[in-house]
Amino acid sequence: MRKFSLIGIVMLIVSIPTLAGDYLTNTNQHAAFLRMLARGASIDVDGVYSNPAGLAFLPKEGFQVSLTIQSAYQTRNIAATSPLWTMEGVTTRNYEGKASAPVIPSIHAVYKNGNWAFSGSFAITGGGGKASFNTGLPMFDAAAIKLATGASGGLLKPTMYNINSAMEGRQYIYGLQLGASYKINEYLAVFAGGRMNYFSGGYTGFLNVKLKDGVAEQLGAAMLQQYIQAGMSREEAIVAVEKKSAELYQTLGASEIELDCDQTGWGITPIIGIDAMFGKLNLAAKYEFKANMNIENNTHNLQYPDAADAFMQPFKHGVNTPNDIPSMLMLAASYEFLPSLRASVEYHFFDDKNAGMADNKQKQLTHGTHEYLAGVEWDINKLFTVSGGYQKTDYGLSDKFQTDTSFSCDSYSVGLGGRINFSQALSLDVAYFWNTYSDYTKNNSRGLASEAVTDKDVYSRTNKVFGVSLNYKF
Repeated sequence: MRKFSLIGIVMLIVSIPTLAGDYLTNTNQHAAFLRMLARGASIDVDGVYSNPAGLAFLPKEGFQVSLTIQSAYQTRNIAATSPLWTMEGVTTRNYEGKASAPVIPSIHAVYKNGNWAFSGSFAITGGGGKASFNTGLPMFDAAAIKLATGASGGLLKPTMYNINSAMEGRQYIYGLQLGASYKINEYLAVFAGGRMNYFSGGYTGFLNVKLKDGVAEQLGAAMLQQYIQAGMSREEAIVAVEKKSAELYQTLGASEIELDCDQTGWGITPIIGIDAMFGKLNLAAKYEFKANMNIENNTHNLQYPDAADAFMQPFKHGVNTPNDIPSMLMLAASYEFLPSLRASVEYHFFDDKNAGMADNKQKQLTHGTHEYLAGVEWDINKLFTVSGGYQKTDYGLSDKFQTDTSFSCDSYSVGLGGRINFSQALSLDVAYFWNTYSDYTKNNSRGLASEAVTDKDVYSRTNKVFGVSLNYKF
């Protein structure tokens, strides 16, 4: 049990939350998305990702390119309530994990020639950050408390020792996309292409339990008194205390674990799209097929007791773990109310239940991910454009899917920003985007079978992203 807790920390690192979109898909590939969100019917350079078929309707021939930099900061919090923390009454412990991605770059490019448009992009299409967890997890503390309490015959209390752990991990899915768009007639255009996804991740850390100063003597005295009261002579009790103390130190020492592991994997995402333009109304759709992807371990250091072998198998050198990128359907519509005022609505569906995860975790979902988006954009004048957007994300969560090691929360997101048109060729998008998450409460998290016991975890998250994109038309 103790060893499984460390795996929990590692899996939480490996599952660094995406910024917008699904579990393994970042839909925020351009600052135009951050400032408006509903960009699925865009006829602009950001359409390389959001609406590739619409690139065939670009009004300007020739080459366009856009460079984007985003910075994202996230937290994952667990408010864990359990009588285990005191062994007497109910208390709540708060655990926080932090993930940061100061620089998330991406580049989009398109070449328009007649009815054809050839496009490509390079971006971080999943993950994209580094996570640090300095205080462990509730499941870790619970397992350590049960272990220490059992080894000491109930004399060792949670206040008598320190649980030391530190973890740092990273996860990036790099995506190289290429494709071609063709305008069939003045109303209809199509797209076909694909994305090569490369996964790179890794984590390092340690875990141990140490008695606080003076606790060994305190325990020895308590055990000595206990044995004497049980009828042992003082000499017999001293021998028993020495034996029990040795067993306790052996148990605590055997729980120490060290990890140093890198992970890599790759998969191909075929992509098709269609765009239908009817005057001021534009309709668009894109479908990304599932990318089958396995992650392989390159383990440099993995130390643990033999008793933990079954739990540590997934982290041994050369082991592969399924990590499929789910298929995604994107539907969008935009309408130009005025030459200076446009609005869009959009829908995303991620087929998570048919995308392989570790231990077939996807089967615990109640449905795939649904996202609903809306945005509006207004040209104040020829120089400035402002915009705003809204997104609602509904995961198919369940108690069996949610764990300390990897959890998600339904959310709504808001993006604000604008574009500065320095000239007909050069423009700059600037945006700020944040998520507001709904807390998820999981009852009886540690399986304490008693109606009188309050045992639950409340999961919560935060996410803030700032982004800029520099666009140039040659």
